[in-house]
Amino acid sequence: MCSGMPATLSGPPARAQSFVRSRKSTVRGACLRRLLGMTFVAESISGRPAGYRDVFGVREFRAVFAAHLLSLLGIVTGEIALSVLVYRVTGSPLLSALAFALGFLPYLLGGTLLAGVADRAPARRVLVVCNLLCAASAAVTALPGAPVAVLLAMRGFSALIGPVLAGTRSATLGDVLGEGDLFVLGRSLIRIVTQGAQLAGFAAGGLLLTAVSPRAALLFTVAGFLASALLLRFGTRRRPARAAGRADVIGASLSGARQLLADRRTRALLLLSWAPPFFLVAPESLAAPYADAIGAGTAGVGLLMCGMPVGTIVGEVLAGSLLSPRARERITLPAASVLLLPFLLYVLRPSLGWALATVALAGLGAAYTLGLDQWFVAAVPEELRGRAMTLQTAGAMSVQGAGMALAGAAAEYVPAHWVVAGSGVIGTLVVGSVVRLVVGSR
Repeated sequence: MCSGMPATLSGPPARAQSFVRSRKSTVRGACLRRLLGMTFVAESISGRPAGYRDVFGVREFRAVFAAHLLSLLGIVTGEIALSVLVYRVTGSPLLSALAFALGFLPYLLGGTLLAGVADRAPARRVLVVCNLLCAASAAVTALPGAPVAVLLAMRGFSALIGPVLAGTRSATLGDVLGEGDLFVLGRSLIRIVTQGAQLAGFAAGGLLLTAVSPRAALLFTVAGFLASALLLRFGTRRRPARAAGRADVIGASLSGARQLLADRRTRALLLLSWAPPFFLVAPESLAAPYADAIGAGTAGVGLLMCGMPVGTIVGEVLAGSLLSPRARERITLPAASVLLLPFLLYVLRPSLGWALATVALAGLGAAYTLGLDQWFVAAVPEELRGRAMTLQTAGAMSVQGAGMALAGAAAEYVPAHWVVAGSGVIGTLVVGSVVRLVVGSR
């Protein structure tokens, strides 16, 4: 027995050995954390679960968060400005809508072929370069006389590198916050600010376009990306690349995707992150025809578009603030299983108020993503984390674009409220099947 050991630990040898191992592990862990300069505050000294305030207590996270907010406000403003600009130049509703859709369509391509960048290069460099490329793209669209083809090409280019930016940022949160509860809450805050910035950005962008031209408004997008790049460059630490080797980006990206999809657990978790969003977009994509059908006018369209983000924000905040990490994991599968059921109320062709409550209620169920994030980061090997986050983001964006298109196509033949209700029925069955896959992969 070691000298100086407390008398109360002189009981059964196994118990004493357990304490020694635990103590050594604690000391090694503390030394390693100091060595890496990382802050892990999963629980306070009092033993309470971590909260959003603890996440903001990490200096690097504040820089990543602020950079994301600035770039996001620029993106949303730019989406509106570019859509209006294309319509003014061409007078074509189709091309104007295409300017919006190009923000979704290249995501799968970029997430599949360029994901290797997230692991093969230092994360800070990737984040800064991606923001600078997006700023350059926005600057080209702001040039006087830029043809429509160039405007659409630049929109597609930004969307092509978008998943690399988003995936690298998500993987960086693991470096900054660790792989525990702080990571989950950090991801939650990124989603919350994304939803909130969309609401504020669309409103601010609309007001901005009443005062300046669309090309001038695009300069705000440029400024947002440049400010984001500066924050990331000087507000975060340089870390080495996660994966060694200099393999070509496309080869590394495809190889990573094959490895992730070949693993039963990772594949099931990816499906759970993709299946619900595919169906959740139905009310938003059909907001205009549904509002017209119930006589709600353009104001009704705007309100219906806000319902889902508001519900999502409330659900994430409540789950992140009131539930413990274990409780958030417990609600993951039940919440995912039922989040589309509110859409069944559309069978009754609800009024604007009830329709708004319905989509907001469905948005609350998106809190299932907090537990899912914890499972996903635990299932993915460190050297594949950047590619995994990029693939997850690319898939989620792509399925939303596909879901919007499919809902719109169905509404050509079936009333909008029946399409939304059908999305609730079919989606609940599909998500239920995915839930069973997740349970079976444990």
